[in-house]
Amino acid sequence: MKPTPVFTPHLLAMAIAAATLPGAVLAQSENTVRLPSMEVVGSQQDSISRQTGAVVVLDREQIERIQPTSTEDVLRRVAGVHTKTEEESAIVSNIGIRGLSASEAKSLVLEDGVPVAPGLFIGNDRYFNPRIQRMEGIEILKGSSSLRYGPSTIGGVINYKTKTPEGVAVSGRVGSFNTREAVLEAGGRNPSGDAYAGIVATHARSDGFMDKDYEMTDIMVKAGTALGDNQNVSVKYSWHDNEANISYRGIFLQDYRAGKTYNPAPDDYYLTDRRAFDINHEWHLNDRATLRTLAYWSEMTRDYWRYDVDTPASNAAGRWVYRDTLTGNNRSFERYGLESRLSLDHDLFGLINEAEFGLRFMKEESDDKRIRATRAQDRTGINDRHIKDSAESIAGYVQNRFVINERLAITPGLRFESYEQTRKILTQNGDSEDTSNIEWLPGIGFTYQLVPAAQLYGGAYRAFSPASNGVALDGLVDQKLDGERSDNYELGLRGANGAFTYDVTAFYMNFDNQVVTGNSDPNLSQSNAGKTLHYGLEAALGVELGGGFSLDTNFTWVPESEFRTGDNKGNRLPYAPKYLANAALNYTYGRLSTALNAHYQGKQYGDPSNTKDIPNNAAGGIWGGQMRSYTVYDLLAQYQLNDNLRLQGAVKNLTDKRYITGLRQGIYVGPERSFEVGMNYRF
Repeated sequence: MKPTPVFTPHLLAMAIAAATLPGAVLAQSENTVRLPSMEVVGSQQDSISRQTGAVVVLDREQIERIQPTSTEDVLRRVAGVHTKTEEESAIVSNIGIRGLSASEAKSLVLEDGVPVAPGLFIGNDRYFNPRIQRMEGIEILKGSSSLRYGPSTIGGVINYKTKTPEGVAVSGRVGSFNTREAVLEAGGRNPSGDAYAGIVATHARSDGFMDKDYEMTDIMVKAGTALGDNQNVSVKYSWHDNEANISYRGIFLQDYRAGKTYNPAPDDYYLTDRRAFDINHEWHLNDRATLRTLAYWSEMTRDYWRYDVDTPASNAAGRWVYRDTLTGNNRSFERYGLESRLSLDHDLFGLINEAEFGLRFMKEESDDKRIRATRAQDRTGINDRHIKDSAESIAGYVQNRFVINERLAITPGLRFESYEQTRKILTQNGDSEDTSNIEWLPGIGFTYQLVPAAQLYGGAYRAFSPASNGVALDGLVDQKLDGERSDNYELGLRGANGAFTYDVTAFYMNFDNQVVTGNSDPNLSQSNAGKTLHYGLEAALGVELGGGFSLDTNFTWVPESEFRTGDNKGNRLPYAPKYLANAALNYTYGRLSTALNAHYQGKQYGDPSNTKDIPNNAAGGIWGGQMRSYTVYDLLAQYQLNDNLRLQGAVKNLTDKRYITGLRQGIYVGPERSFEVGMNYRF
């Protein structure tokens, strides 16, 4: 059973205190301290033009215009990004980039530069998805620029930037499915401006589409101060709790066709609790050198209680029929990390040089218990499977940006990742096994300013994703697996000219060493035998049309995303559509802003064998089938009533399109048409 969070009253008391901060504390100063944090792209004016890969930076205004329920609401509108939504609040993360399957994590997700996935090396990295309500901005980085981060940067890097509220604001919204959400933001500085404290607190609950109810509380506290004239330090503590009535099971085909919207697993629950603590230190050593250091810790529990099914009875009934046996697949995760980055400007070879050196130490642990409940009402029982996984890793990198002239800059780099994984099975006499790997990852990128309105960029780099403990040490045998590697290439053109902004990128990803099953040796159930190839084009275009109208569009075309070896050779990867497109027609008049958004997703497959027919029975495992293409429209509006109060409203899935988002022991259905109204009041 999930432990009762012991910090709730304390944090709620802090929220109330922050909401009543005296006006003097909110005073600003010319010497206002900036809270240090690890940024992927950066906040300087030329940050994007310095990147050798495709990059998207979304600010708070762009996020709020979408009126998102989850981070995936925002990400699916970005060129090259595909999301597989299992329910509207995106409790579990399903993100694919550039033709990589959205059901497998091959991209690194960070929050303020800190990994948020529960296990990067030990697995289960989809089990936590940060809440959009605490986010100020999002950075999406692809290409050779992502070499500075790792592991699992084959698709790229996503970095969520959290809010640093100034003053006091409250917001709330209500909507379909009895959804209710309230957010408090409060923060301020001392009169001299060299110290800061703030809080963002969110509580949301909903009956959920298809009766998949949830209740979520998310609290984040930040503080920082200057340490003399050249050092800053900041701390962040966050706590998250969510109880969601979701499961691995969807509805059967005949009920989907009949338009049914019931919860196929009404008594299954997914319970998550997470605490995290970060410390950032920034030291400007001199005018040419800055040292940034980040220490982080997180602890998460994920208890998943599911009832067993009666398969023959389910087939007869045309929906899942449950037994009285309840099982808890309950896992906890803990992570410690220390990372340091030194930025150094120098004059090697008589050129302008910008070097960066990085070093990271990290340890991950997980505790996996399977509880066969003897008392379903209080979720207690017998632990018949107890596994402990751990991984220790050291990573380092060096890169140098050579500014050849005012137009051309070249950035070579090298990264290494060394890691050791251990698995111990306590219900098997405490037997254990371990394995270790080291990866060397070179890369090089460039930027070239063709004309003031056009910059050419590109590069080549190697990225990898480690095999998880459950795969690398399957059967408590060292499977001697290398990391899953990809050689990535891209070439792009970006710029702005008058009313137009644009970015076009061609990419090629040659992915080898994919882990596949079915080896003939029973002691080697996994092998590095799989290869996949991905290439395509992503493009974004923004146009100021005049008269208050503007148009934002993007398009992703991935003609090749297929297996190159094995039984599925020639097949397309699951959850990797060939076409993705987005368009937003925006209109602003005075204090009114509106948008009509369209999201198109091409057809895709639910399994590697590219099965076309969706089964109409209680088939176990991963369901196959082809999911048809669809387009969803959202109508959004905001009105700034006065300097303090903003009103907003949304109609999502305007045409009430019925569509399939996933296949996993049944059909996952996209949310039907819904309505929301909300407000934001700033004191």
